[in-house]
Amino acid sequence: MSEPATHDRPALTKILILVPTYNERENLPLIVRRIRDSVPDADVLVLEDNSPDGTGEVADELAAADERVEVMHRAGKEGLGKAYLAGFAWGLERGYDALIEIDADGSHPPERLPALLAAAAEADVVIGSRWIRGGKVVNWPLHRKALSVGGNIYVKTLLGMPVNDATAGFRVYRSDALRTIGLDGVDSYGYCFQADLTWRAIRAGLRVVEVPITFVEREIGQSKMNPDIARESLLNISRWGWEYRRGQIRSIGEHLVHRSKERP
Repeated sequence: MSEPATHDRPALTKILILVPTYNERENLPLIVRRIRDSVPDADVLVLEDNSPDGTGEVADELAAADERVEVMHRAGKEGLGKAYLAGFAWGLERGYDALIEIDADGSHPPERLPALLAAAAEADVVIGSRWIRGGKVVNWPLHRKALSVGGNIYVKTLLGMPVNDATAGFRVYRSDALRTIGLDGVDSYGYCFQADLTWRAIRAGLRVVEVPITFVEREIGQSKMNPDIARESLLNISRWGWEYRRGQIRSIGEHLVHRSKERP
């Protein structure tokens, strides 16, 4: 975890939970109910990407029945990152203190939301982590577990980032943290979006902590992961790592040149 010097952080009293959906008709009512049971004072914004299976209609029914549920109907499927960026903008405009990412498929346990929010009392970003002590995954094939573990080791090593699960999608952002990170320049929209924002938070000196969760593979519907998403993540992370390491080398070189000029 990243732990810069702590400072007083205001209490989180207005919380928005973002739930991106695409073909999650069966899962959405289940996850919204679990969220509402776990954090009844939080609001929910469904980021609906014009699902052909009728998820949008289900979302509207949930919103009509519960004043704490809202729906943002988007034109189409543009990637997880763009959906979250739209949700962040919506929440920031309305004065929410914290914005939370959670998947609609049930893989992120809403019952852990109180623990993540408790950690956010002394942090800027909180990640629900699979790969720290106490965290685990359920019902994953070995090859997928190896891909996730290996990918996170690659991210951590290449970027020198003290986070064990930088690709995790279950997280709490303080609103001030999102403003500090700066979202205008974010251009990663697939699953590397999570690593991108983690990297930006670390570089901005924000305090990022990880809370263990049990990640459960979806039981209903199809995973959105595909080779194109994995390829985008690998290319972007490799590019960031090369730029970071090149900057380190340049800084060391400049330091050595400066030192040599100071010698008599």
